[in-house]
Amino acid sequence: MKPGNFWIYLLVMFGVTYLIRVVPFVIFRKKIENKYVRSFLAYIPYTVLGAMTFPAALYATGSLATAIAGLAAAFAAAYRGKGLFTVAVCASAAAFIAGLAL
Repeated sequence: MKPGNFWIYLLVMFGVTYLIRVVPFVIFRKKIENKYVRSFLAYIPYTVLGAMTFPAALYATGSLATAIAGLAAAFAAAYRGKGLFTVAVCASAAAFIAGLAL
């Protein structure tokens, strides 16, 4: 990469990031009253976080079997209403134990 290209890349990245953050404010000047649109927008952060986290969890341990064991434990603990720390500990312990068994 040439030193001059850095500034071009930086400006493009700035422009894209700025547009993503400014366009909604320009388009939606009034409060959104439609309950379906508001509900959709409320769930977007959770959807994006899930889409980024789930595939990474499958490859985190290096073994698909241990990853699935950890995910199953995490889902079970989360379904029972446990907190984030408890879910993480359960998933880690299940993946570790599954790794020992393999």
